[in-house]
Amino acid sequence: MQVEVWSDFACPFCYIGKRKFEAALEQFPNKNEVEVIYRSFELDPNAPKDVDYDVHDMLASKYGMSREQAKGMNDQMVGQAQSVGLTYHFDTMVVTNTFDAHRLTQFAAKHNKMHEMTERLLKAYFTESKHIGDHETLAELAAEVGLDKNEVAAMLAGDDYTKEVRSDEQTASQLGARGVPFFVIDRKYGISGAQSSEVFLQAVQKAWEEVKPLTVLNAPGMDDAGEACVDGVCAAPSGEVPKTNK
Repeated sequence: MQVEVWSDFACPFCYIGKRKFEAALEQFPNKNEVEVIYRSFELDPNAPKDVDYDVHDMLASKYGMSREQAKGMNDQMVGQAQSVGLTYHFDTMVVTNTFDAHRLTQFAAKHNKMHEMTERLLKAYFTESKHIGDHETLAELAAEVGLDKNEVAAMLAGDDYTKEVRSDEQTASQLGARGVPFFVIDRKYGISGAQSSEVFLQAVQKAWEEVKPLTVLNAPGMDDAGEACVDGVCAAPSGEVPKTNK
């Protein structure tokens, strides 16, 4: 089973949703057969890399509210994050453009470090107040998860993995994603938002029941039965495919 997760590193619900989904997956008996892939999504592709305002002002401007109202909303978000074991520091958060962070995650995926890089970037942004639009910061974070710092710096200096990021974003649009987090199970079921772990678990279980292969419980010695009828099961002659009557 494959679960694709569209998210942005500047989305507070994405980190919370990630934790809730992980908690659900821990309860799923077949979790080792679930492949989780993180996809790129930018909430604000036009966001500048360096700004002279904080996240409270950004939110107030975006939704036409006062700074006090924006701060109140962020305080509520801090509580939601704490409920799943996360620590958010909105007062010192560095607002930036996340495009290069997504390119870095695409690069990490090619080196089997997608999950580690995704987690590191989210923690850097929400908990550690790091500037994840800064190339030097990104290279340092990449090195922490085992990637080559010089290779990452060279990649970021160019336009590598731009197509991959844009492709993810285009696919999200085609699938009907209007916001993140957006979870897609086997390109069949979509779950929007940071839902409860129970909702995620039910969705995964439902999808699994629909695609799981047939399990044949053979009786002892059945493999050696050859063409005989043993224990209520008749084996077809070797090399012959059973036919059904229509």
